[in-house]
Amino acid sequence: MDKLLKLISMCRCGVYLTVNQHRDYYETAAQKLEESEGYECPPEIDEIVKQKMIGTNTIITIQFYPDTPIGSYEIWHYDLELALNEAIECLTDNTALEPTGEGQHKNVE
Repeated sequence: MDKLLKLISMCRCGVYLTVNQHRDYYETAAQKLEESEGYECPPEIDEIVKQKMIGTNTIITIQFYPDTPIGSYEIWHYDLELALNEAIECLTDNTALEPTGEGQHKNVE
């Protein structure tokens, strides 16, 4: 909970956490990941993370708006703690990419 609160405090605008939304549509993680490849700005997910998402049938998505309600980052992962670590790192790393209106997808294990 501390990491989530830290991320919230680092953002001037909203932070959204979604867990296993694909299951609401009777989809598997593999199906959702395949669908996401067709997005205008598909998530960049490390192959190891993607395989663990499929293996556990778990997709955790954190979308956060650090500065404005327009520019956001989006993290996809199978593990909440690792996703929160990545989100916080994204905001504290001086080399992080600028967020875009479509959402910057940066995911590593």
